[in-house]
Amino acid sequence: MAMRDIRVIGDPVLRTPCEPIGEIDDRVRQLIEDLVETVDHDGRAGLAANQIGVSLRAFSWNIDGDIGYIINPEIVEVSDEFQEIGEEGCLSVPGLWYPCERAAYARAVGTDLNGDKVEVEGEEIWARLINHEVDHLDGKLYLDRLKRDVRKKAMRELRESLEQAD
Repeated sequence: MAMRDIRVIGDPVLRTPCEPIGEIDDRVRQLIEDLVETVDHDGRAGLAANQIGVSLRAFSWNIDGDIGYIINPEIVEVSDEFQEIGEEGCLSVPGLWYPCERAAYARAVGTDLNGDKVEVEGEEIWARLINHEVDHLDGKLYLDRLKRDVRKKAMRELRESLEQAD
């Protein structure tokens, strides 16, 4: 297993929709190990494969000590009810948190490394996690979902933070 570097905004892999995983081979097994090890740190709730530079459809999670993964996740149900649950952040957009409207409930299905069905569902943080990580796999960032005025502020703060990093 290996702790992998997180790709940050500006890296084209984050804006590229990920390919479905076909055959489960050693490369895929290594990807899943890396996703699980990399998400297993304080302050990390979820991690999509493209965030570590791999354009394949898989993500891992770390919610209240529950660590897992899903291959080829597909959202099959979301509530019509929306709510803002605190502010949303992203490992690929470090240090910036903004209110982002998400479905209050979400359910995704996929598989594990054995080809067995995996179902991830829940409300609040789980719903946010599922929607956030599947967005990553579709080449989207949470910034894309912000309300117009909040997005404008976020982009300004992002530019400023990137300029300071140079």
